[in-house]
Amino acid sequence: MSKNGSGAPPPAPRSEGSSFDERLKAARNRQGLDASASVRAPAAGGDLGVGLRVGVELVSALAVAVAIGWGLDHWLHTMPAFLCVFVLLGGAAGILNVWRVVARPQAGSAGDRKE
Repeated sequence: MSKNGSGAPPPAPRSEGSSFDERLKAARNRQGLDASASVRAPAAGGDLGVGLRVGVELVSALAVAVAIGWGLDHWLHTMPAFLCVFVLLGGAAGILNVWRVVARPQAGSAGDRKE
């Protein structure tokens, strides 16, 4: 029986050189989570994926905004007011989402280099 009385074996003693950071780095390397461990190749069709995402971002933001504006107008009986406001807000939100997708830094680009 072990000293703690639970029947489980005591934990293995750690060597002096193994710190939490070293063990964490080793675990991240084993799982492939460390960015320096391997550089992932861009997926095939990456440009097509970005193009489709841009279109979906624009259309979905505008569709949600139109639905909210129409719903508020229908509920409050102010037919074009909220619809016009939310079309503008939805368009702005869609453009902002597209900007976030397109402006994302790409791996290996000139702006990512450390000097």
